[in-house]
Amino acid sequence: MNTPEDYMRRALALAGKGEGRTRPNPPVGAVIVKYGRIVGEGFHPAAGSPHAEIFALRQAGEQACGADVYVTLEPCSHTGRTGPCAEALIRSGVKKVWIGTGDPNPRVDGRGVALLRAAGIEVECGLLGDDCRWLIAPFSMLMSTGRPLVTLKAAVTLDGKTATCQGESQWISGEQSRADVHRLRDRVDAIMVGVGTVLRDNPRLTTRLSGGGGHDPLRVVVDSRLRTPDEAAVINHSSDSGVVIATTPQADSDRVRALENAGARVLVCNEIEGQGVDLQDLLRQLGKMDIMHLLLEGGAILNQGAFNADIIDRVRLYVAPMLFGGSDGKGIFSGHGIGQLAAARRLGPLKVSGMGDDLLVEGEVLRCSPA
Repeated sequence: MNTPEDYMRRALALAGKGEGRTRPNPPVGAVIVKYGRIVGEGFHPAAGSPHAEIFALRQAGEQACGADVYVTLEPCSHTGRTGPCAEALIRSGVKKVWIGTGDPNPRVDGRGVALLRAAGIEVECGLLGDDCRWLIAPFSMLMSTGRPLVTLKAAVTLDGKTATCQGESQWISGEQSRADVHRLRDRVDAIMVGVGTVLRDNPRLTTRLSGGGGHDPLRVVVDSRLRTPDEAAVINHSSDSGVVIATTPQADSDRVRALENAGARVLVCNEIEGQGVDLQDLLRQLGKMDIMHLLLEGGAILNQGAFNADIIDRVRLYVAPMLFGGSDGKGIFSGHGIGQLAAARRLGPLKVSGMGDDLLVEGEVLRCSPA
């Protein structure tokens, strides 16, 4: 017999289908259960489309009356592009609503729960709350700080190297890990690299799923002096997801025009002397573009800049069972690190899982308050 946790896990799986596609809204899943049987389910596919609860109610029809509803996020209580889901649930006559986590949007933030309870509907909050909060963390970050959540991704050896002393890095991670990276790209809003990666590897930064299809994130290149070639693959590709070149006021105006003519959007950011693009300012500008989740696939220089700016929120490491030895191989970060243990960025709780022959280690950077 299925438990409430089982139904919420189904709702979470449904919500995952919307990841990377719903901005500026969060991904949400909903399941309607009556007499121990799922009679309706749905997820939010894109901004402007009906919310998860509406799809589930449509599928359930009259069977929604007297049923239990499992929804990953508190039902909305306001009218945006669509009507309030809390009112739709009330009209349908549902008996009880199980909610994974509250909505951090100030326009909701408890009002949906209050509407349901005022209508006599029983409400239970916090079912699989940690999983539901993890799912909407990018949305929560944008709501609370105005910037996207940043996930640093890297493939490393057991001794912490991302490349040999001669710069060879393909491939440290195994085939399953590389396929998982494309599934991750499919679930984020943007992917960011530095100009060094563009010049060295000429990447496309697109999503290539084994079964085809997938969603290409916005591609962001940090390039303080606009060294990105006009013919770079990141610009000249069939993907319509767009590319942003982040630079500084010192960039050459002729290069700005050339890159814009090639199809890129040049974003002028504040400059930090001796470091180039102010990454915090870049994130604020991306936040204004409704970017909620940014995947950092940078080299050591950009990664260190993100570390110094304290903008790394999650770390996702694919750890391969190999050793490079020595001290002259490349690491995740470059330059000078911390001098005292007290300054270390700590992660937790960690999620560790097998990925073929590799280990996938993932965790959140712990902070007293949002960055």
